[in-house]
Amino acid sequence: MGKTIVTIGLIRALRRRGYTVAPFKKGPDYIDPAWLSLSAGRNCHNLDTFLMDDETTRSIFLDTNCDADLSIMEGNRGLFDGYDVQGTHSFAELTKALNIPVVLVIECTKTSRTVAALVLGVKMFDPELRLSGVILNNVAGERHRALITEAVEKYTGLPVLGSVPRMPAIRAQERHLGLVPVYEHGGPIELVDELGDIMERAIDLEKIIALSGAEMASENGVSRDIAVDAFSPVIMTEEKKQCSSARPRIGVMRDSAFNFYYRENIEALVRAGGEIIQISPLNGGIFPDVDALYIGGGFPETHAFRIASNCEFNASLRERINEGLPVYAECGGLIYLSASIVIDGEQYPMTGVFPMIFEIARSPQGHGYTIFCVDGDNPFYTTGAVVKGHEFRYARIVNPKDLTGLPTVFAMKRGTGIIDQRDGAVYRNTMATFCHTHALSENVIWPAKLVEHASARIIGSS
Repeated sequence: MGKTIVTIGLIRALRRRGYTVAPFKKGPDYIDPAWLSLSAGRNCHNLDTFLMDDETTRSIFLDTNCDADLSIMEGNRGLFDGYDVQGTHSFAELTKALNIPVVLVIECTKTSRTVAALVLGVKMFDPELRLSGVILNNVAGERHRALITEAVEKYTGLPVLGSVPRMPAIRAQERHLGLVPVYEHGGPIELVDELGDIMERAIDLEKIIALSGAEMASENGVSRDIAVDAFSPVIMTEEKKQCSSARPRIGVMRDSAFNFYYRENIEALVRAGGEIIQISPLNGGIFPDVDALYIGGGFPETHAFRIASNCEFNASLRERINEGLPVYAECGGLIYLSASIVIDGEQYPMTGVFPMIFEIARSPQGHGYTIFCVDGDNPFYTTGAVVKGHEFRYARIVNPKDLTGLPTVFAMKRGTGIIDQRDGAVYRNTMATFCHTHALSENVIWPAKLVEHASARIIGSS
């Protein structure tokens, strides 16, 4: 959380200096990239060497920052935390692969000289890492700042590039998956501007700019990049507007309840020939006239009352699904297609396509990278394909006995899935899964398949 706040404010502060900043986020994440996009005024892209091969990761990085003055990438988890004890797929390994310097954001609450020992340990742990500076986070005051700064610079030889004061009001805006999403925040622009103000005072921007400028002569040709260990998607057509009849209309649920989407997934639908229509189950009326539907993740549990109250929309969607509408749903989308969700003892009906009843637990019920093998017929994946993804959810099933015979086509090799190491629930042309996938990952063909099925419905009805 700390490095996200620092990165958001740093990007905003640099923009005020007139710099164009290309934001990146390491690892599978949706909430932080949305905030980084808002701060930068351009789309943030995720980079992850587990989900994508090295060449694809590098291409995304080079292609999307070529017109920017500098790039800033926020890490995930700890700097060296990865897939295994060797740190495979860690943020440190990614920065080395891209040959970019690292600025360490380090927590300073209730500690002082020990911070220098921690920084020195990071420096010595991997000498190949381009560790280039430190930002102190949650500093109590001037005396605290001066003591830690002197210790870090004396014992590690690294410059302290800034010290960020404690911000208790910001921490109050967290939720179990991190910051409250942009779409649910009451004043996201105001928060970004406030963080920009704080970082302008707290961080030596001239040193940051100089550090990024040193990349101009690097061997890989990348200009001005910084990694901080620490989404506005493709333009969509509103549901009320007319779309070209020559292209299948792909509905995408996007609002404060459903907003976990990789930009590349939406782009893949467009490349396959789809025309994107933004819709929402939070609005009144019936389900709109689209040829297919993509429901991403999000927080349906925080909108349970509004979703359950929109009976006409939910019933008309269920009717369309019964008629064979192609639907692909991830995580929050799976919950929306379930029978109901229980919040504080009260049950809220969802669309009822699948028989699951969910409640929100106090701890994660599925968290981390996933690998699944497709072992059954379905509309969106090739049988026998092995696919990588990720899951992060607190929802758990409260009626497992009612799911006997639930058709699933994913055998989980890594991860939790829906139930009994199974995932990928299928009903007619609808698939729902707890696994999020990235369109540029190997064997992720569902975007093209979704458009293909939508096109077939158009031809079949003509």
